Amino acid sequence: MINPKDIISTLQMVREENLDLRTVTVGISLADCVSDDINTFKRKIYDKITRIAGNLVSTCHRIERRYGIEVANKRISISPIGVVAAPFNSDQMVEIALTLDKAAAELGIDFIGGFTALVEKGMTHGDRALINAIPQALTESQRVCSSVNVASTRAGINMDAIKDMGVTIKQAAEMTAKDDGLAAAKLVVFANIPQDVPFMAGAYLGIGEADAVVSVGVSGPGVVKAALERALKEEDGMDLSRAADVIKQTAARLTRAGELVGREVAQLLGLPFGIVDLSLAPTPNKNDSVGEIFEAIGLPAIGAPGSTAFLSMLNDAVKKGGAFASSHVGGLSGAFIPVCEDLTIADSAVNGTLSLEKLEAMTAVCSVGLDMVAIPGDTSAEMISAIIADEMAIGVINKKTTAARLIPAPGKKAGDHVVYGGLLGEGPVMAVNMGSHENRFVRLGGRIPSPIQSLVN
Repeated sequence: MINPKDIISTLQMVREENLDLRTVTVGISLADCVSDDINTFKRKIYDKITRIAGNLVSTCHRIERRYGIEVANKRISISPIGVVAAPFNSDQMVEIALTLDKAAAELGIDFIGGFTALVEKGMTHGDRALINAIPQALTESQRVCSSVNVASTRAGINMDAIKDMGVTIKQAAEMTAKDDGLAAAKLVVFANIPQDVPFMAGAYLGIGEADAVVSVGVSGPGVVKAALERALKEEDGMDLSRAADVIKQTAARLTRAGELVGREVAQLLGLPFGIVDLSLAPTPNKNDSVGEIFEAIGLPAIGAPGSTAFLSMLNDAVKKGGAFASSHVGGLSGAFIPVCEDLTIADSAVNGTLSLEKLEAMTAVCSVGLDMVAIPGDTSAEMISAIIADEMAIGVINKKTTAARLIPAPGKKAGDHVVYGGLLGEGPVMAVNMGSHENRFVRLGGRIPSPIQSLVN
């Protein structure tokens, strides 16, 4: 039954609290495009992507006019290129990335994800070629995003792959030095990557997914902040239990709004509906910040003592509210804490309240991990790999998704400022504790075995 109060509340969220549908992402399988001839493969993937998603942008505009809810980004995710383009070398992988970029430009979409390798237990020829191609591919393309899964709870941590990714990230940043290392901002390293993420840069379409599917990513940190502020003002003696209820109820309304729009887009495109990813993904704008939620609840700033405890509650309440509102919640669905994409988090990093070490601790209870973190340009590839390894261990041991999107900003040192523009935002270069001796841990390579709790068969 439709409740008039819910309608009024949703309209308020749209008009006053920065509610938008952060992304509609069409997932497209490229399994039937496989060929050992590079020109045939490029033609097939271009034709399939443009055919299936040809009306994505116009359909989203139609839904925006109908409901008054902005679809901020229109995106495509595809099968992992490391799998479907396995016969090709690194130069040909770059050609594939440019073909994907051309298709994305033709359709007018914002990003295309799936330049992906799944190497948590080992690497194939295609995986190695793709990883080697990443720096050039992300430098020469505008809309292509890349992800590499290097660890899982079931497989352990592939330290050889992590060592390679440190070098890859460093090269990608250096090739886009004039843009503060922008190519590295389009690359994320995962543990336990889901198959149905609609958010970039980690979006790809898993092998177990449908031939084509529509998924949505709903954001709304400003909505959650406003709901908490209203409850604190209107309710005497509100405690954290009640605050969790407010967050759950708000998350449920966000999820229902997102699923309504997603299902309509799917119906108009003639595709099945996939999932709602209810992730509190911020933008670099005031009143659309996850960090402001921390201040609304009474913390001095994100990163202050108590931040990890509240983040664990926030993440759990968001998931509970989403699971109540829809049977098709997936992706990551929780709270993102990306430094450069969140104005308040960036400010906390600038004033020293939030350090890289505190941020890493908080990733044990959030949706993703070290996200959009700019670090000094002279950070070595081995040190980058070591930071990634720490983050992957958090995900593997806790049976959760974690990720690292690190940007060694060329020529920049701790305290300097980087600017990426758009939703990628801007922020400070965070200090890295290098230690007093050379870090030779990563050079050992091999694979850190899976934890004992992985043996659940």
